[in-house]
Amino acid sequence: MTRIERPFDITRLEDEWLEADGFGGFASGTVGTLRTRRYQALLLTATRAPGGRVVLVNGVEAWLEANGQRYSLSMQRYMPDVIYPDLTASLLAFDTDPWPTWRLQLDSHVTLIADVFVSKATRETVLRWRLDGVVAASGTGAFNLKVRPLLSGRDYHALHHENAAFNFNAQTSSDQACVNWQPYGDLPVINAATNGVYTHAPDWYRNFCYVRERERGLDFSEDLATPGVFSFNLADGEAVMILSASSASIASPAAVPASTKPAAAHATELAYIEQQRRSALGSRLQRSADAYLVARNEGRTILAGFPWFTDWGRDTFIAMRGLLIATGRLDEAEAILLEWSGTLSEGMLPNRFPDYGDTPEYNSVDASLWFVIAVHDYLATNHATAGTRTRLQQAVETILTGYTKGTRFNIKASTEDGLLSAGVPGVQLTWMDAKVGDWVVTPRIGKPVEVQALWINALRIAATWNPQWQQPGDRALQAFHERFTDPSTQALVDNVDVDFVKGAVDRSIRPNQIFAAGGLPFPLLEGAAARAVVDQVETHLLTPLGLRTLAPSDPAYRGHYGGTPLERDGAYHQGTVWPWLLGPFVEAWLRVHGAEPDARAQAKAHFLDPLYAHLDHAGLNHLSEIADGDAPHTPAGTPFQAWSLGELLRIENLLARLESIAP
Repeated sequence: MTRIERPFDITRLEDEWLEADGFGGFASGTVGTLRTRRYQALLLTATRAPGGRVVLVNGVEAWLEANGQRYSLSMQRYMPDVIYPDLTASLLAFDTDPWPTWRLQLDSHVTLIADVFVSKATRETVLRWRLDGVVAASGTGAFNLKVRPLLSGRDYHALHHENAAFNFNAQTSSDQACVNWQPYGDLPVINAATNGVYTHAPDWYRNFCYVRERERGLDFSEDLATPGVFSFNLADGEAVMILSASSASIASPAAVPASTKPAAAHATELAYIEQQRRSALGSRLQRSADAYLVARNEGRTILAGFPWFTDWGRDTFIAMRGLLIATGRLDEAEAILLEWSGTLSEGMLPNRFPDYGDTPEYNSVDASLWFVIAVHDYLATNHATAGTRTRLQQAVETILTGYTKGTRFNIKASTEDGLLSAGVPGVQLTWMDAKVGDWVVTPRIGKPVEVQALWINALRIAATWNPQWQQPGDRALQAFHERFTDPSTQALVDNVDVDFVKGAVDRSIRPNQIFAAGGLPFPLLEGAAARAVVDQVETHLLTPLGLRTLAPSDPAYRGHYGGTPLERDGAYHQGTVWPWLLGPFVEAWLRVHGAEPDARAQAKAHFLDPLYAHLDHAGLNHLSEIADGDAPHTPAGTPFQAWSLGELLRIENLLARLESIAP
């Protein structure tokens, strides 16, 4: 796990930690305690799991009063870019094992430890502060900890501003062990269980500045309300604050947290249960992978990334191969596949569920095909019962039948060559799906190369139990070899029959061709043909953090991802690096170079070690969504991305299997 110690590289203070609750909610923040995004909060809950996410407790202002001095325990950034107070001089160390933990040297006598974790058993956020060692000899009097919770009550994509409608009223239990607030009547009640004393003192903290939002060209200033102050004497022992959300009326007894134990005892119990749960998950990557598995309806799904993505079909089926199947979490994999199979419509699976449970969006040609790949990987484990196997195979048959006959967006197997064509103007159907208004950045209408690799794999998979799919698969494979090889390079073109113009070809050097040689159960290329693809991708697209989406030599290449939404989406698949693509690349590279001495060791050192190093940067213990195409390949997008981590886990598993059968 990540440990950061003094002296600090100042950039490390804005690396981010994540604590997920398993229902779409989470707590997150930075090493230095500064909030840099609108999404960073201590209590962010999903009201309709995993969607309907709202921010309730954004953070805290905390300080210690001892021996006539005031010591800051949290930092804030205010407009235009003012940090106050600044605790960097007192921060000794930060650690993510077993959860985010800070160690602060307040003076020569006083060291304080603070930590935070989310209990998956109860969806509660637990904050704790304690003095390290014996402090009685350092002076007389109390060590008074003061904590002001900073509240909003807003959609997690929005920002909050001072207003007269905010309800500061507090309901306290008779012993003040529990305080409840409900800032707005249509939002959950906020519960705070503590072993301190609450003093009602309403106020506004104004003009917080979120620098990551500013970099993204979005609004970046927020006002937060603080209803009061909690006081603790750390000389008496550990201070505890347990935050939770309740949908009950504030006047209802149900608004009080379910536990009747004192806060300190409840926190100790939750910490023990959570630490045991995490230890049982296994490796560092497996513990991180657990964050993405969340509830949906009565089943399970995978969030595409934190902090702003929900569950996307394509991302779910790609990510689960490593997050769940390769790591042996087969019950969860089965539950997700069955849950999604129930959403089939016209041979298609949805690409996205909107946050608020509206009609699913079926705007993807490849999500359904990735489902078939995930079904193959799952069924290959022989974990499924006969009934489950039949249900999943029937879902696959429905997809192939729908695609063969034709479905939405001109998705249809061509009667001329058996390849899969797709596309209509104004709709983004492949994984290169950036769109701004009516502008589809990479429309790829026609027969995109990775779609053919997925289509042919899906046909071959179904042919293992239904021979009727054998001939269509063979026919499509033959056409693929005839139509996609670029005579000038022997690598593959990115698209044929572009815009449905017969014979029109897109020769852009993109990573999509790698799926013909790696990343799928059945490679379409072998020998020199596979080598040509791997060599071209390695030469033009490979970076330490993944594959570029377009060669730098292309006039449309964009080497930096940043700026306004228009600028960012314009670069998203026009050169930006994607770590998840290293999975299929490494698999293809091993197929080409596997017979060479020390090939596995070379693959790990050259391709995987940089990803392992990245686990200690940006989103700690996780992998970023994207990075700049130009050096130094600064990470961007979501700092916690499911398929990036999933593909690293899948390749880890592949290397372990190859090692076990090596002579």
